[in-house]
Amino acid sequence: MEGQRCIALIAHDEKKDDMADFARHHQKALANFKIVATGTTGGRVQEACPGLEVIRLKSGPLGGDQQIGAMIATGQVDMLIFFTDPLTAM
Repeated sequence: MEGQRCIALIAHDEKKDDMADFARHHQKALANFKIVATGTTGGRVQEACPGLEVIRLKSGPLGGDQQIGAMIATGQVDMLIFFTDPLTAM
């Protein structure tokens, strides 16, 4: 996976099913990238796409969002896909 472009996936609780559906629909394209995700989101994506390798970080509230933020800041993540729920407090 060295040298592959990296996509990070994050989804609020009410959007995790949507993220899993998105990943299932785009699995072939996502397979060309290194995929990192917050813990629970990554688990849901792996369940939806068993053939897709997903590096799971900590759950968002336990520091996973910050881990991905640090990866973005250091250039390790090329794209972030974040499914937000406008009713979720930030």
